Amino acid sequence: MVDRKKNIRRIPLIAAALLFWVALLCPAWASTHDDDFATIQKASQAFTRVAKAAIPTVVFIQVEQTVTTSATPFHYNHPFELFEDDMFRRFFGHRFPQMKPSKKYRQTGWGTGFIISKEGHILTNHHVVGDADKIEVRLEDGREFEAEILGTDPKSDVALIRAKGADNLPVIPLGDSEDLEIGEWVMAIGNPFGLSHTLTVGVVSAKGRTSVGITDYEDFIQTDAAINPGNSGGPLINLRGEVIGINSAIFTRSGGYMGIGFAIPINMVKTIKEQLIAHGKVDRGYLGLGVQELTPELASYFDLESIQGVIIAQIDEDSPAEKYGLKRGDVLLEMDGKPVKSVGHFRNIIALSIPGTEIELKVIRNGEPLSLQVTLGSVSDTEGARLASQDVIEKLGFIIQDLTDELSAQFGYENINGVIISNVQANSPAALAGLRPGMLIIEVNRSSVSNVADVDKAFQASRESKKLLLLVRDRQFVRYVSFPIQ
Repeated sequence: MVDRKKNIRRIPLIAAALLFWVALLCPAWASTHDDDFATIQKASQAFTRVAKAAIPTVVFIQVEQTVTTSATPFHYNHPFELFEDDMFRRFFGHRFPQMKPSKKYRQTGWGTGFIISKEGHILTNHHVVGDADKIEVRLEDGREFEAEILGTDPKSDVALIRAKGADNLPVIPLGDSEDLEIGEWVMAIGNPFGLSHTLTVGVVSAKGRTSVGITDYEDFIQTDAAINPGNSGGPLINLRGEVIGINSAIFTRSGGYMGIGFAIPINMVKTIKEQLIAHGKVDRGYLGLGVQELTPELASYFDLESIQGVIIAQIDEDSPAEKYGLKRGDVLLEMDGKPVKSVGHFRNIIALSIPGTEIELKVIRNGEPLSLQVTLGSVSDTEGARLASQDVIEKLGFIIQDLTDELSAQFGYENINGVIISNVQANSPAALAGLRPGMLIIEVNRSSVSNVADVDKAFQASRESKKLLLLVRDRQFVRYVSFPIQ
């Protein structure tokens, strides 16, 4: 049996021993605590120091635009329609049925930008200022300027504006987004919901995000720094106080922050900015081929030891790719000595190259390595057909976009090629013919299509025949739809 009296007598001894060790160790614990606090305080001061330097270089952008309202079954009852609706469309498409436009009116919206020159050059997003009739910028110190657009690039969502009459403005330095590491601390500064010069903190969640479905050319930095409508166009900043990205979009099911934001890497922006300054637009390099990811199964079939690179699945007629000897089935491994990482990566580096640039491509053909010298053409040389098809589509009253993985999963189009209809104007020829948002166009003029570029090419037959034949499908049926072309 346990002797409770002996145990009770031991309690004072145990307590005395504990007090002795606490007294002995307390100075060491206090010292450790002080060291930890000093470290935390030092980190906090780093954020504060960067914020003080960066906030004066960030501007509040207010835009005015003439818009046309449509009666829909849903209404967004808040003062931020211009940008939140834009975010909604960029991630989820035009889901709701469109009614006949009812009226036009002036609408005000806002976004963010940051100053890159003392003379008032400001970088922001195309979707913030691209369609604006009037732009005003306000600095943190209260100064206001009217701004003009120097150039925009819708395909990357980058825009360059200038504050008129500005001089000796504070400037934020541009960093190197290639040096970013996943897990690195970053800060976002913007005007979410109109709350001027708001700072949020997070980390780099991922790099090189492509095929998100936001812009034509994607290489996004993903971050969990809180980004909301109104942050668009603001800087993503590292702890050295350098801009490493332009905050462009959020993934959301509620219209607000859900922990996933996307920023355009500043290295891509630098290249675009130079062309916008020089020409007001971006002229992209053109190779003229279609590539796909190299899977383990394809690598095995082509007797490759790894899945590095991309495989050429299509060569366009009269393209630089055809002219300089690239073949379907070639595996692209390197460009100018640097590895090709993915389809999105390769597409971006070609698009950001200046037309006329000579590049060296290393490929594997029939198991043998081969190097080819290729001079890039210009995307603008191929714009004629694309603009012609866009003109026809606009007249018929619908909009198409490439089918992303997210849209494929949502609409049930996995393992099916085509382009998705994202919007149909009420009472248009397309609407009267039964086309609806979410339908998939799988053929144009009896030719299979996998992307918008294929549609542009297939439209050539309509120029002579004055007829357009589409093969469309939804979850239930497949049918042909024809239109006369004026």
